[in-house]
Amino acid sequence: MSNLPNCPKCHSEYTYEDRDFLVCPECGNEWKVGAEAESGNGQQVVKDAHGNVLQDGDTVTVIKDLKVKGSSSVVKIGTKVKNIRLVDGDHDIDCKIDGFGAMQLKSEFVKKA
Repeated sequence: MSNLPNCPKCHSEYTYEDRDFLVCPECGNEWKVGAEAESGNGQQVVKDAHGNVLQDGDTVTVIKDLKVKGSSSVVKIGTKVKNIRLVDGDHDIDCKIDGFGAMQLKSEFVKKA
């Protein structure tokens, strides 16, 4: 029997691993392996694509062209995003990007500037 954690959304015990993610077949939630690990002060540890720890207020740079859902626009590689805010969920960075407005990004597509 495996020692996988329960789903953080629906608390189902039927989670399974799929590459670097854990998946819940009941609600469809996906999260990174190790994302449930927290630092000593109770805060979630969020790391960029290179393994640097991110904090609220940091400036990051986009490392890949990202399509904007519901639009034909693209956030270009090298776009700087200032004053990020870390949130829980699959898209763990909340920010405002000039020309696009408020949006959420995955930490795996940014590097700390």
